[in-house]
Amino acid sequence: MGFKKLLKPKPLQLWKQPPPPPLSPIPNPSLPAPPPTPPTPLPTLTLSHHTPTHHAQLLSFLKAHLTPPFTPTHLLHFLKSKLRHHPSFTHYDFHIFNWASTIDSFRHDHSTFEWMARTLAVTDRFDDLGALLHFMASSPCPCSDGIFSCPSTEPIFRFSINAYCRVGRVDEAVVAFETMNKMIDGRPSVALCNILIHGFVKCGQHEKALKVYDEMIKSRVKPDVYTFNILISSYCRNSRFGLALELFKEMREKGCSPNVVSFNTLIKGFFRERKFDEGAAMAYEMIELGCELSRVTCEILIDGLGRDGRVSGACDLLIDFSRKGVLPDGYDYLGPVEALCGNGNAGRALELVDELWKRGNVPSFIACTTLIEGLRRLGRIDEAFRLMERMLRESMVPDSVTFNCLLQGLCNVGRTVDANNLRFLASRKGFDPDGMTFTILVSGYTKEGKQKEGEVVVDEMLDRGFIPDLVTYNRLMDGLANAKSSVHAAAS
Repeated sequence: MGFKKLLKPKPLQLWKQPPPPPLSPIPNPSLPAPPPTPPTPLPTLTLSHHTPTHHAQLLSFLKAHLTPPFTPTHLLHFLKSKLRHHPSFTHYDFHIFNWASTIDSFRHDHSTFEWMARTLAVTDRFDDLGALLHFMASSPCPCSDGIFSCPSTEPIFRFSINAYCRVGRVDEAVVAFETMNKMIDGRPSVALCNILIHGFVKCGQHEKALKVYDEMIKSRVKPDVYTFNILISSYCRNSRFGLALELFKEMREKGCSPNVVSFNTLIKGFFRERKFDEGAAMAYEMIELGCELSRVTCEILIDGLGRDGRVSGACDLLIDFSRKGVLPDGYDYLGPVEALCGNGNAGRALELVDELWKRGNVPSFIACTTLIEGLRRLGRIDEAFRLMERMLRESMVPDSVTFNCLLQGLCNVGRTVDANNLRFLASRKGFDPDGMTFTILVSGYTKEGKQKEGEVVVDEMLDRGFIPDLVTYNRLMDGLANAKSSVHAAAS
């Protein structure tokens, strides 16, 4: 197959194993002595070098739990249930696996191959993993004795190849891929090819990733959406956006439907090229094809426009998405709200929030508090007040700083009664007023000369423990009484 030409032909490099040491004194069959260099320990396990006593204990443990003749099922049970959990011997799993191979009456099958391959892969013992895969090729599973290969061969190699790619050992992944290719019936799966392509892309070897793709096409392995997404992303990362668009076109021509990742990658590419209109058009094409916008899509679009100072355009896009009913649930449009308020345009931010909220796109708590603060700074207290009421009706409980600042704003314009009513509503929704909340209200009633209402608040402060002593209590009460007298005198 064409995959064999992927790289220059290299002979399979066998991992050198130490020469077999003299057999141990255990009678038929014997267990080889531990290797001269102990295996690399597991990441979470501290192991000491073996000693004769340690080796004797290992042999005794083996005799107690795995007596020949045994089957692959017996060996697998021993490896999984006995050796794996032993604090001193767990790192000898591959050594014992190899020892079992020397027994005439025993032959490994796909169950032991798979467990050993997965164990070596997840513990990053890649040299041993290479030796295992080579041994598997030379001594395949008994399932392969017929005319068909073992169906577990590709899954075992796929897991191993993915492990190699995960740590950037793509050359060894290719060796494993070529080895597997000689063992399986037919063509490799597209999933396995995708792993190899992604491995090359992750290591910055874009051209080799393209070679794998070319060999896939020649070998009639049909690429899927993941294949195209990996390569489109790689083109974009390598500043070859034009070729990414060509591949997207090829993807459509081959009958492969793009998904949200495909579109997100291209939209990001357009924005990187500062082609904002084309990026937005790609989002609309996405909608027309019935592909739902994701939160990531919106973040790419809205944040990208915002970074370029196109906040108004971002708002228009959000409103249009909301009207079309395609804005994803839970999308947080804090970004444009924050940008507008920062530019002194809280009115436009309020229009955005109102428009989206009435269509079911509820703003986040932080977006609301940001907008309230923006309105308050512009002196638009009534709009901030109504937004806070709406928040509370939606069970959004504000923080004490935001709430107290709004109460102060209301009291400053002679609306202490509204401020106190807002406090009652907030308390019913779970807001816990602090001493500052009550102090603001008492001060507001004092300024307005409303002695009776102020005294009720002072008494509540006393009940809640916010008045430390009688002197403070009398000072507040006297302030309310004097303020009332001053108001009456001024009126007359």
